[in-house]
Amino acid sequence: MSQAILFWSIAIAQVMLAAAMLVTLLRLVIGPRAQDRVLSLDSMYVVAMLLLVTFGMRVGSVIYFEVALLIGLLGFVGTVALAKFLMRGEVIE
Repeated sequence: MSQAILFWSIAIAQVMLAAAMLVTLLRLVIGPRAQDRVLSLDSMYVVAMLLLVTFGMRVGSVIYFEVALLIGLLGFVGTVALAKFLMRGEVIE
């Protein structure tokens, strides 16, 4: 019984995360300002990270958790670089 509940809850979470990915992709495409696009990229990598974590739970493999951690680190650095570029116009001083 609990295996079925876990399977279906992970499946529903993945569907909802895929819908969130589509909404952030829509904001990325039609965002009126650059700040909106950076924010949508930020939320997109978080949703991708969560999709990988739920897929790792579904499959039962640890490698997906490590890839999600790597995406989180690279996404944070990318967001900081884009924010710095928007504030000053240059990334490297």
